[in-house]
Formats: sequence, structure tokens, C-alpha cells
Amino acid sequence: MLKNLLMSGAVTALMTGAAFAQDVTLRLAHFAAETHPGHLAAEAFASAVAERTDGAIAVELFPANQLGNPPEQLEQTILGAIEMNLPTQGGLDKYEKAFGTVMTPFAFNSYAHAHQVLDGPFSDWAGPKLEEQGLVMLSNWEYGFRNITNTIGPINSPDDVKGLKLRTPPELQIVAALEGLGAATTQIAFSELPNALNQGVVDGQENPIGVIYHYKLNDFQDHLALTRHVYNSMVHVINKDVFDGLTEDQQTILREESKKAGDMMRAAVIAQEEDEIGKLEAAGMQVTRPDLAAFSSLMGPARDRVADYSGKENMDTFLSFLK
Repeated sequence: MLKNLLMSGAVTALMTGAAFAQDVTLRLAHFAAETHPGHLAAEAFASAVAERTDGAIAVELFPANQLGNPPEQLEQTILGAIEMNLPTQGGLDKYEKAFGTVMTPFAFNSYAHAHQVLDGPFSDWAGPKLEEQGLVMLSNWEYGFRNITNTIGPINSPDDVKGLKLRTPPELQIVAALEGLGAATTQIAFSELPNALNQGVVDGQENPIGVIYHYKLNDFQDHLALTRHVYNSMVHVINKDVFDGLTEDQQTILREESKKAGDMMRAAVIAQEEDEIGKLEAAGMQVTRPDLAAFSSLMGPARDRVADYSGKENMDTFLSFLK
């Protein structure tokens, strides 16, 4: 890792006192598939930055976990071995617990509600905290509300979730939400998920619609329930030392183009979601739209677990933003 860090062009420039006035290459690594709106937004960001800086800043893209799994990518970004990353709040909360509050089950009632909170009071509050961890938060992108798929049967009520063996990522918030509904959870790397579903190691999994669609998880799953139990988004971050080495004009360009790319991704994810659901149905998935009030009413213990993890003071602050 230290060797990679020292070989980083950006970090080497900083060590020698060079300013990033020209000929800078910034690597942006992320986990989205190349067909996913997240990567398309990253391509738009890279193109716009190159154009506005007259080629002085080149953004090199590494999608689909090419430079390691999400935790590894984020760690490398903090160390400076990778300049930019697109983690979710579930990755960032390993370094700053305030970000853990975002994934509180059923915290947001719509995309507009989530965007209003995250772009406004949450960023003003949590962004400076992240800089203490060596990262600058450029803007919020998108990922989406998460939904359950399985092979056992349709989900119309919380009772239908009881006893299901579901794969989750390691984020406590997601685990707490599904266990609060009576599911048994197990953590399996996403790269191993299709094989686990195909072999029946688990009954199902949960993810945003775009992930289910673009990774063709319907090839292994018969039922999709729009439970929208947790919301999270990609967060565009850059190593703080690297960012501080840029000129003020270059910093402004990165912030502005990051925001534009994030807005583009948001619009694409929201616009495509119903279309992708329709295509999943046409491909044979049975889709249910359960009453979410019944699910949310069972989340008291899960929310307590999230508060314990994130810190009660952080949770109280976050909840004040939702009003």
C-alpha cells in the first residue's frame, strides 16, 4: 500500500511541493457497472473537467471495482493512492459516524426529501467532519431506495419476509432493517452474489432497482418487492491533500462539475426506475408494491441499533433535519 501511495502522481507532486496548475491526472474509482447511471455520470464529469480546464486535469475512470472492493477503494482514497472515489454513506460511516444516520430505515419519504436533506443541512454538518478524515466531499450523487428480491414467494406484508435468508452488504443499517422484519441475514461479497443466488445459498437479497436490473439479478430471482427500506447514495469524495494542491479555479470546477454529474445521475436513476421495473416484469419477475407503513412500524429496534452505532447525538441531529 505504501509503495502504491508513493507511486501516486498526485501525491508525489504534493511531496515535492508542486502545484496542480497543469497536467494533472485524477483517478476516479467506483463500484457501479459500466452501463449504470453512476458510470455514465462519471464519464460526463471527466469530459466536462477536461474541457473546462483545457486538458490540464484528466480524470481517469475505473468502474466496477477494478481497483479493489468498495472498502479498499475508499481506504486508498484516504491514503491518496487513488485520488477520487464514489462510496456510499455505508462506506463513509466507517470513518465518520455521522454518515451512518443517512441509512436509518424509512428515514426519507421520497427522492426529493432525501435530496433536500442531504444537499442542505446534512452536507453543511457532515462535510467538515469528513475533512478531518482526509476527504473533501464534492457532492451527493445517487444510488437509490433499496428493495428485496427472493425466490420463495411474493412479499406483500412483513410476515412474508419472516424466515427468508437474505444476503446483505455488511452495513449494520441494512442488516438491522431486514432482521427487524424477521429475515435471517448473511453477508456475501457482491461479486459472489450471483453464484450464491444460483446455488440457493440464500433465498434472496436487497439492492436498488438499478443494481438489480443492470447486474441481471432477475436471472436468479423470481420476486421483487418495492420495500424501499433504506436509502443511500454515492458520495463524490476526493483526497483532501490532493484537493488542497489544486488551484482555486480548479477546485471550483471540480465542485461544479461534480454537482452537475450528480444531478444528471439522480435524474437518470429516477427516470429509469419505473422503466427498469417494467422490464424486470416483462422478463418474468413478479413485482409487488406493499403498504410500507406496516414495514416502517416495525423499525423501532432497528432505528435504535442505528442510533447506537452512529451515536445518539448524531442521530438526534440527523432527525432534526427530517422535519
